[in-house]
Amino acid sequence: MNFNYLVIEGNIGAGKTSLARQLAADTNSKLILEQFKENPFLPLFYKNPEKYAFPVELTFLADRYHQLNKEISVRDLFQTRTISDYHFIKSLIFSRETLKDNEYTLFRRLFNIIQQQLPQPDIYVYLHASSEKLVDNIKNRGREYEKDITQAYLEKIQKGYFEFIKTHPEWTFLVIDTENLDFVNNTDDYNKIKKMVLEDEFKPGMNMIVL
Repeated sequence: MNFNYLVIEGNIGAGKTSLARQLAADTNSKLILEQFKENPFLPLFYKNPEKYAFPVELTFLADRYHQLNKEISVRDLFQTRTISDYHFIKSLIFSRETLKDNEYTLFRRLFNIIQQQLPQPDIYVYLHASSEKLVDNIKNRGREYEKDITQAYLEKIQKGYFEFIKTHPEWTFLVIDTENLDFVNNTDDYNKIKKMVLEDEFKPGMNMIVL
């Protein structure tokens, strides 16, 4: 295996948590799943997004930092590799869609300071699918709080991820087109991804894979 710290990322409904769980189990890796603590500003944000977007995003930023800093810093003698179903950059990408320009500028300055304290992944896997497929996936898993997510919103988030990838050529990105894959229910599809992620070598920059 060519990694010590692997991140599985993707848009909402891409299956990143399912893939992270499967890979961690098969490789005896430490698994980090994003923790969703109660955000005290969230109810206020739903009532008045313009007023409460900034404290909502700051709270998510702090929670994600504390979790990753704690989980990654703790060494496990029996699980020397780590797989996470999200990366800290998620805060920056999603906040771009909720904050006003002046708020986002300040948020990004804070983000850049904090991010320097976290290790970067050896491989950053991004699961890519069309907004149509993502909407179907979201509907199929039936989470009440996701029912109003639109294709337009998903496309904005997708654009944010690709802008991030393009501006960090020093990182190793593996972008996997999952449009015609069902790695959650199809063992062959999962094994294709598993073999590629664990055995293939990739150069820094964006490595686009269509299976």
